[in-house]
Amino acid sequence: MASSGRPEHRAPPEIFYNEEEARKYTSNSRMVEIQQQLSERAVELLALPPDTPCFLLDVGCGSGLSGEWLSEEGHMWIGVDISPSMLDIAKEREVEGDVILCDMGYGMPFKPGTFDGVISISALQWLCNADKRYHHPPKRLFKFFSTLYASMSRGAKAVFQLYPENSSQLELITFQAMKAGFTGGLVVDYPNSTKAKKIFLCLFTGGGNQTLPKGLGTDVSDEHVAYSDKRVNFGKLKGKSVKKSRDWVMEKKERRRRQGRETRPDSKYTGRKRKPRF
Repeated sequence: MASSGRPEHRAPPEIFYNEEEARKYTSNSRMVEIQQQLSERAVELLALPPDTPCFLLDVGCGSGLSGEWLSEEGHMWIGVDISPSMLDIAKEREVEGDVILCDMGYGMPFKPGTFDGVISISALQWLCNADKRYHHPPKRLFKFFSTLYASMSRGAKAVFQLYPENSSQLELITFQAMKAGFTGGLVVDYPNSTKAKKIFLCLFTGGGNQTLPKGLGTDVSDEHVAYSDKRVNFGKLKGKSVKKSRDWVMEKKERRRRQGRETRPDSKYTGRKRKPRF
């Protein structure tokens, strides 16, 4: 998606999702279907106890499309969103969960240990924008994650489906989550597909099973990226080698060989950067 087409670049969420946009979003059958699929996958990644109703938080709940799936699964939930228009439609639709008007950048207003799990669909990347002069994305992310951590029971998980603009956003988000006390990492479904690829940030509060789930649609060993102290090259998650790198050159040469075209033999100098000539 081009930067100019990203909703968060067009207006703050409470303005972008006005009454007209909120109704259009909720009445679009394709959007409803996608929202349900993403919600279903997020709940699957939460790995909640089977046949046990849980109390969940839906961050960026919008008009309650994802909350409907939580209700169908037998869970109780609370949703928070910054758009009054979205929440008005959620009330009109008589969703089963309670919905609250809330800017997640100011933190989550709940008592410690309230929730058994958290999901969020297509909302987290909005916190990376400074919509007001006093907004500072790293501080807003940390405030959100630290208060969210406190509101979750020990051993609980949070799953965020997001559309990061670039690797810098992913690094900023994951760093602030880790700084707030979470562990976990990224799970990427269908990493080699442009259309089907989906990124989920799976966070753990400690205790219980701390293993990252496996991403769908791949048998590659790096389908998820765990937290570490080293900088992670998220560009690899796109399923393509970095242009002009050794791997990129080797793949290009292999394609030429399969096509029967003349190709220079490999050597230790293949893909090595040359010094500029003066």
